[in-house]
Amino acid sequence: MQDENTLRDVAKDCVHCGFCLPACPTYQLWAEEMDSPRGRIYLVNQILDGAELTASAAEHFDRCLGCMACMTACPSGVQYDQLIEAARVWTEEARSGDGVQPAVAAPAGPAGPAGPAGPAGPAPDMPRGVPAGKRPVRERAERAAIFSLFPYPRRLRALTAPLRTVQRTGLDRRLAGSRLPGRVSPALGAALRLTPPAATWRKLPERVPALGSRRAVVGMLTGCVQSVFFPQVNASTARVLAAEGCDVIIPPGQGCCGALSLHSGREAEAADFARRTIAMFEQTGVDAIVVNSAGCGSAMKEYERLLADGELGWTERAAEMSGKVRDLTEFLAELGPVARRHPLPGTAAYHDACHLAHAQGITKQPRELLRAIPGLNLVELPDAGTCCGSAGVYNLLQPEAASELGSRKAGSVVAAGAPLLISANPGCSLQIASALAKRGEHVAVAHTAEVLDASIRGLPLSTLGVS
Repeated sequence: MQDENTLRDVAKDCVHCGFCLPACPTYQLWAEEMDSPRGRIYLVNQILDGAELTASAAEHFDRCLGCMACMTACPSGVQYDQLIEAARVWTEEARSGDGVQPAVAAPAGPAGPAGPAGPAGPAPDMPRGVPAGKRPVRERAERAAIFSLFPYPRRLRALTAPLRTVQRTGLDRRLAGSRLPGRVSPALGAALRLTPPAATWRKLPERVPALGSRRAVVGMLTGCVQSVFFPQVNASTARVLAAEGCDVIIPPGQGCCGALSLHSGREAEAADFARRTIAMFEQTGVDAIVVNSAGCGSAMKEYERLLADGELGWTERAAEMSGKVRDLTEFLAELGPVARRHPLPGTAAYHDACHLAHAQGITKQPRELLRAIPGLNLVELPDAGTCCGSAGVYNLLQPEAASELGSRKAGSVVAAGAPLLISANPGCSLQIASALAKRGEHVAVAHTAEVLDASIRGLPLSTLGVS
């Protein structure tokens, strides 16, 4: 988290213009000022000026997806990501009971947010109410379960055997369709709806040699959710990189990169995961570290800021690591594709994962790579830049809002009329596939790497589930 003075400087860049409001998914849902980036920036300013973090303010921070669409829309270049990350840390410290609230003094009264298109108006009142105490017991238990499971591939994989049994009996569908799991735990109900059919896990080799002349030596992040629920995406990624002339180094025993924790305000935990990831890839001596999960890539590019305390030289090591991180499509565009693409006749829609498009600014590269495939007609979604509601573990912690956003995204996918949706993030794939299934729609969902892999290998779109 940035220091207080830096946060103040970042917050001052907001001129209350309101361009962020129509881009913000939660403002779209509720039209509530404090559930917009502008409103949340005001809350951050108030806390920096000494106001107490109330339960109401904490809820507004919790409701933020962290999609960063506001950063794309903002004409002033406000670095909202730094502000919401700080707000999440404050909230987590106060509401988990593991830390203390930010130091407070008397609140100041700067000019407040304006209406959606008008000049800055009078400052809204700071949300009143009791101080942000601990979360309810059930919510704390849900969060503890999520962060004790999802960042750890071995633990997550241990659930796949019983999951297969449940799926074979159809019990998962019956439970997902009932209200019982949601009554026990909203997060449990959401997890049952989102869980895909159990995938067959195959351990990847530690080194995949380049096909033909070697052009680069790259490391590959396998991830936690990606490696368990979408192992075929990692296999496709390695094959595509090898086909493009890369020696692919895949360090064994990989875990979470820290993205899930970082984007949920669990800063110390995220830093531990980051240091472990840095140390692991430092041993590989690779030219670049290729990531096929948008959320992971975004977090890894922020390692320098995450480890900015300078302890034992970690800041410098983090900066070097972050400088090597590339999204798969970003790396392939820089390298220049040379592997032959076979035709893939058909139509596909491309979904912009928020942490790829908004957080990393990568929108052109995946489209160019996909449009270079002969026969593939790539169409745009009506709301390509709007979050699907996945947002890390947001769809588990805020299931109602996530479900509404997922339903809207599914409607856009259906309106596009493509039998295949291409995504670059495992969370998005799970979220959109679940929302489509809920509507009774059959649209295949595949990762960019899988589509490129199919074209390079000469496989039909039916191998990706397109009927």
